[in-house]
Amino acid sequence: MKSTNNFQTSNPETVTVSRAEYEEKNAKLAAQDERIAELEQQVSVLMEALRLARHKQFGASSEKISEDAMEQLSFLFNEAEVCAEEESEEQPAPAPSRKQRKKHSFTLENIPEGTPTEVVEHRLEGEDLVCPECGDTMTEIGKEVVNKLKIKPAQVIVEQHVYYTYACRKCNETGIETPVVKAPREKSIIPGSFATAEAISYIMTQKFVMGSPLYRQEQELNRRGIPLSRQTMSNWILRATEEYLAPIYDRLHMELLKRAVLHADETTLQVLHEEGKAPQSESFMWLYRTSGDTDRPIVLYEYQPGRGGKHPKEFLAGFEGYLHTDGYAGYHNLPKEITVVGCWTHARRKFDEAVKALPKGKAKGSSAAQGLAYCQKLFDLEEQFADLSPEERYEKRLEQAKPVLDALLSWANSRMAAPKSALGKALNYLKEQWPYLTNYLKNGRLELSNNRAERSIKPFVIDRKNFLFANTPKGATGSAVMFSLIQTAIENGLDPYQYLTWLLKTANNADLKNPEIVEKLLPWNAPGECIAYTK
Repeated sequence: MKSTNNFQTSNPETVTVSRAEYEEKNAKLAAQDERIAELEQQVSVLMEALRLARHKQFGASSEKISEDAMEQLSFLFNEAEVCAEEESEEQPAPAPSRKQRKKHSFTLENIPEGTPTEVVEHRLEGEDLVCPECGDTMTEIGKEVVNKLKIKPAQVIVEQHVYYTYACRKCNETGIETPVVKAPREKSIIPGSFATAEAISYIMTQKFVMGSPLYRQEQELNRRGIPLSRQTMSNWILRATEEYLAPIYDRLHMELLKRAVLHADETTLQVLHEEGKAPQSESFMWLYRTSGDTDRPIVLYEYQPGRGGKHPKEFLAGFEGYLHTDGYAGYHNLPKEITVVGCWTHARRKFDEAVKALPKGKAKGSSAAQGLAYCQKLFDLEEQFADLSPEERYEKRLEQAKPVLDALLSWANSRMAAPKSALGKALNYLKEQWPYLTNYLKNGRLELSNNRAERSIKPFVIDRKNFLFANTPKGATGSAVMFSLIQTAIENGLDPYQYLTWLLKTANNADLKNPEIVEKLLPWNAPGECIAYTK
């Protein structure tokens, strides 16, 4: 009996379909189903991105863990206690009233000693002293003192130097050739310029501490009748940087490489006139700094035209130790003498974004919330270990943090998510960075995150919003040196204006090729007059 490719039934209205046509239709339906699933996944990813973008624009920027995540954290690590609490009939303590406001702690009693005081006396005179009862003259029996705060704009002062000339009258009277002696002329900070150390320090701190670009400083001075152009100010600070600050920067660089634990980060900078690059292209400001294990912190910035891994490799040449970084791959090809330590803040942020990207009401109990809870547990443990010695912290981490890490990795390997989804990105980041993220267990001096570097690079990012760009690579390099000296001074508890003024005055008459002299000019060797007042 011959086989046929047609399927027939007794129903006369049924259309006969060949096997080839049937399989072709099935293939088309399968392709449509696959396409629909792909589109649904794209829609899901786009909706996540939209919710996350809305949260970034309108929501709180804090990464503080939410109540739902806190509950998830408690359930993950204290399930028995949570279940017992749910059965408890005790009522929670009432939340503090919104009307309760923290009182301001600042009063004029906190003003530093030596602050100038202007006394304004209010006395009665003439008829006001006549007693309204008997008409006699009243006498002073007491006083009430009320202190107020008065702030004046920065003063502009012309420093006039008068150099006297001396001669011997006796020699002149006796006909002897009269010697003429002049008072020694003080060396100018910048030859041929009327700049002073105070003026240069003020311009630097206004630009790199207060974020006031040179054109704004120019406008402010012009309003006071001082026609000092931004070109002149730029020449002043660049010349002073090249001659006086650069040797200090180089010495700090040498000192930095001797430390055992460092942090690194980088951010963009636009340089308008850079050879071989368009004005719109990005250059980079790199940051390298000491960790929290020293009482002589160093913060250094370095300008580079790119973001290649060769830049940290060159800057850190000779360094042997631990380097805290974010997840940028450029740090992962450093010499074997450098151990890269990953940042758990970045890992936690990925899960935090995954939670925020979920639809409202879907976060509780989600995989994203569970991942966030694991990360938060590590931070909570670090807070408990904060006051321990490095040796004790090392032991506690192995005892308490390592089991959490093992559980987190096991949990992450059991989870599936679309690679482009927020949860998928968080899981991929965690797995790719795992060898670096767990390196903090190797030494008790290491930190859980690279927040120290992010805090140090933030002042530059804030100032960049004001000055927007650098004009030339030379200006960008000079800015890196100035910013380094200023931020290192601040980290060492110094007032940057006072430190720069002292540094410029001292270096003006010093041999900066002598390492011993340069050593004496480092921030931790500055005199007491440079210390910032803190309460």
